[in-house]
Amino acid sequence: MPSSWRLQSKTWLPKGFEMSTTKDKYKKVAYYPGCALEGTGHAYNRSTKAVGKKLGLDLVEVENWNCCGAMEVKNIDPKIQTYLSSRVMSTAANEMDMDVVMAPCNGCYHNLKKAEYDLANDDESVAVVDKLSQKAGHKTYESGQVETIHALDWIKDTIGEEGLKARVKNSLEGIKVANYYGCMYTRPRHIFPEKDQGPGSESTSKPHFMDDLLAAAGAENVDFPLKTACCGGAHTLSDSDTSTKLVLNILKAAKMSGADVIATECPTCHSGLEMHQIRAEKVFGEKVEMKILYFTQLLGMALGLKPRKVGVHENVSDSIQFLKEKGLA
Repeated sequence: MPSSWRLQSKTWLPKGFEMSTTKDKYKKVAYYPGCALEGTGHAYNRSTKAVGKKLGLDLVEVENWNCCGAMEVKNIDPKIQTYLSSRVMSTAANEMDMDVVMAPCNGCYHNLKKAEYDLANDDESVAVVDKLSQKAGHKTYESGQVETIHALDWIKDTIGEEGLKARVKNSLEGIKVANYYGCMYTRPRHIFPEKDQGPGSESTSKPHFMDDLLAAAGAENVDFPLKTACCGGAHTLSDSDTSTKLVLNILKAAKMSGADVIATECPTCHSGLEMHQIRAEKVFGEKVEMKILYFTQLLGMALGLKPRKVGVHENVSDSIQFLKEKGLA
């Protein structure tokens, strides 16, 4: 088999061939919101669904989904986390007959990708997952049954920049955006084999999919050096001061870059940027005012949706007056 070939959703295809097929494949996906999008990240859930509907994309929520294992379980027993994530993929593949799982949350996306990698490379993980799956009474997930993608892949590869430009009703022109991807979207590199594959693929060192989509909607992307820096989300409860300081670095860098808004694509990062912005002023006396919006909220408004439809009222940072000034509210 030529070394230039790669595994793409159950079938060996020449490398690059999938670029012409993903547009149709991603139009209907198994939607895995995860715990955060049903809690503090509800605005992300709301805006993702609204944007999908507006773009004619079909989200079918994973039936009876469970937590992906997140940080807490993974820190105690990584194999249990692998099982929990595998169960989500097993449900999509074996009970819903779906080929693609779309996870908007960076943590969920990361954990499903990690589980996929573990099941393809670690015999002990395979044994644990098989044992627990049998005990739970469902079919064991086998590596390669589904493809896990992020919300950025979902929109980028189905609609693309030109498709977005054609659908924009309220341009984001005049809005300067610092695109913040967070640390789990690209790390560790080995669990994201589809990235760094040349033109058309995402980059782990300089991610650009969010930049591309928001630029297509009319926004001006600023040169933001901390787009993949950690926000300290994992330490929010155990070491709040460290989290606040990390968030301050991000806020200050965005402000110095000339941004009006930080665009996010992770509920943990989004909540951290908002809450620690408040805490930074109360605890450290440092005030950095920055609007924080999910990229799906910005895209939704560019597509003609009202702020409330994409959950702007659920955000902690108040952006309504700013959005009115920009003609989006």
